[in-house]
Amino acid sequence: MARRICQARRSDGLPCRAPPLLESDFCSVHDPANAEAMADARKLGGVRRKREVTLAGAYDFEGLDTVQQLRRLLLVAAFDMLSLENSAARARVIVAIVLAGAKLLEVGEFEERLEALEAAKHQHESHRSLFDLDAEDPFPLPGADL
Repeated sequence: MARRICQARRSDGLPCRAPPLLESDFCSVHDPANAEAMADARKLGGVRRKREVTLAGAYDFEGLDTVQQLRRLLLVAAFDMLSLENSAARARVIVAIVLAGAKLLEVGEFEERLEALEAAKHQHESHRSLFDLDAEDPFPLPGADL
């Protein structure tokens, strides 16, 4: 039995290829019976993107790509939790924030140490070491040139 595919065409003119609904020739996106629901979903997607931009500006949030960005999000979460009434759930979240913060401090310290080591390595790359294999022996033994 051949696999059924949606009979609609995508905006680029190619077939949709999504599986159709059980009692339809179209997938949930292209089924005329779902047109209103799909319009609502597209509208909510736009609202979500707009809300994300608003929240990013309000919380000075840029993403989760660096230790600094993660620290910023933890700080926002900590302030939000500290402003709530005392409860067991609040206490658990605060402990989780403290543990995550401790881990971020550890990771940040390792990053700083690694950067310092890499800088020192690059600084000393132009200097030759006494231990370089191809370096001339600075202290030759008497009679070693025989």
